[in-house]
Amino acid sequence: MAEVTERAKERLLDMRRWANISEPDVGLRLEPAATGEWRLVPDRASEGDQVVEHNGSKVLLIGPDASEVLGDRQVDCHETTPGETHLVLT
Repeated sequence: MAEVTERAKERLLDMRRWANISEPDVGLRLEPAATGEWRLVPDRASEGDQVVEHNGSKVLLIGPDASEVLGDRQVDCHETTPGETHLVLT
C-alpha cells in the first residue's frame, strides 16, 4: 500500500480546489498514462480502492491495479523552483 505524506495530501487538496472539485466524495485517481507516466483524474471511489482523505475530503484514489504496481512507494511532493511544487513517487 502506498504511503502519502502530509505535504502531498495538502498539495492534492490544493489540486482539487484548482480543478473546482467541490464534492468531498470526488477525489483524484492516480492511474498510469499511455506515456508511461502517472496522471491524476477526478473520480469517485470504487470497491477495492485505497482512499486517502485529508480535511474531510477524498484527495487520492488508488485502484487495485495501480496499487499493485506502486507497492510500498511513497507519494510526496518536492519544490522544483521557488514557490512551485510537484508530486513525486519515491
